[in-house]
Amino acid sequence: MIEQREEQLRIERMSYGPDAVAHDSSGKTVFVSGAVPGDLVRAAIDREESRWSHARTAEVIEASRERVVPACPFAALCGGCPWASLTYEAQAKAKRSEIVSNLARIGRMGEEAAERLVAPLVSPSEPWGYRNKVELAVSHERGRIVLGMHGHGERDVVRVKSCMLLDKAHAGAVKSIAGALSYLAGNHDLDLERVGIRVSRRTRDVEVALWGRPGAFPRAQAAKVLADALRPTSVVRVMQKGPTKARRIAGVECLSGAGSWGELVGDERMRVSAPSFFQVNTRGAEKLVELVMDALDPKPHEEAMDLYCGAGTFTLPLARRAGFVSAVESYGPAVRDLRRNLETAGLDNVDPIGGDAGREFPDTDADVIVVDPPRAGLAADVVARLSEQPARAIAYVSCDPATLSRDLARFQEAGTFSPVRVTPVDLFPQTYHVETVTLLERR
Repeated sequence: MIEQREEQLRIERMSYGPDAVAHDSSGKTVFVSGAVPGDLVRAAIDREESRWSHARTAEVIEASRERVVPACPFAALCGGCPWASLTYEAQAKAKRSEIVSNLARIGRMGEEAAERLVAPLVSPSEPWGYRNKVELAVSHERGRIVLGMHGHGERDVVRVKSCMLLDKAHAGAVKSIAGALSYLAGNHDLDLERVGIRVSRRTRDVEVALWGRPGAFPRAQAAKVLADALRPTSVVRVMQKGPTKARRIAGVECLSGAGSWGELVGDERMRVSAPSFFQVNTRGAEKLVELVMDALDPKPHEEAMDLYCGAGTFTLPLARRAGFVSAVESYGPAVRDLRRNLETAGLDNVDPIGGDAGREFPDTDADVIVVDPPRAGLAADVVARLSEQPARAIAYVSCDPATLSRDLARFQEAGTFSPVRVTPVDLFPQTYHVETVTLLERR
């Protein structure tokens, strides 16, 4: 327990995280919550480490020109929009700067080369109301279940009437679902861990996913109260086993409706099961597809490869333009979604491969390649295998500037492919997250 002290700090920039960055009177780095660049704040130090400190803003002495009043009244409590006090123009600038900084340092490119490589940030959606998915946190207070948005703390639950990040046509779904399940929990043991809500303005699909452990569950009653509250097109129960940090899907039950969620991405109709990943910003997903297709320009006589392909966001448009596609995905529910989406689209020029990209690397020579790995990026052996391909170009879709930069350095070391353009795409306004599409071409 440290003796809490206060410092007057001038905020310099945003970190790649919810906090801003300043330096105290001794020159030590301080991460400050509740501040934006340009603010002069009185900050209460609440954590001391040898090389850095953390503080919370106790008072804004002098407000920055980049500070705004958040559009969401719950922004200070909810963890969903940590950059809501920052103008959108400043958010865009900070995200691009973070990518340049990572490429210069971790990618070992140098500041000037990184600055030339990174294109202006693309903003495909509105700053608010862009999400097709939110998750409700679940807690128990005085023997009653409480549902709401995730707060800043690990166990904090914030009750809200609506979520301003969720598609505006469905913003009230949060309150309706939370109320219905709280009512049901008064008479039944739900044993819920979280609740997922997926919505689509284009297909009008609304899916509610109830996440928990296997066991007894009031299936019919849950379907009824949710139908009365919201009239969802699908209600599913997702059961998980294992320790908290290593959960695995034990089963998915359809309680009512279609049992999956449908969305229209460009010209492609896709269905996605509750456990499968899908971009939370549909217009953003379309922009990613557009950038990848424009960068690779696949031809009818060419063979394509799509690693970490998920339910087929890039696989489907690739298959429309290339002669053949090898699509690899390790997550079982996503592989099943991919097969269903290919069948619905009438595409038979795709080989869906279930398994890890390194172990199940396609035994083929691709002309164009798409990789869209999780936040951890590409394994070193996958970069090596890709560097052995005769492909003319690779499109690397990333959600983490640090792992992207590390992987681009590995490609450079292998000597086959070099990055020629990195395009930031803002799929997550009001947060520090940013997506990128990097085009690598054969040297």
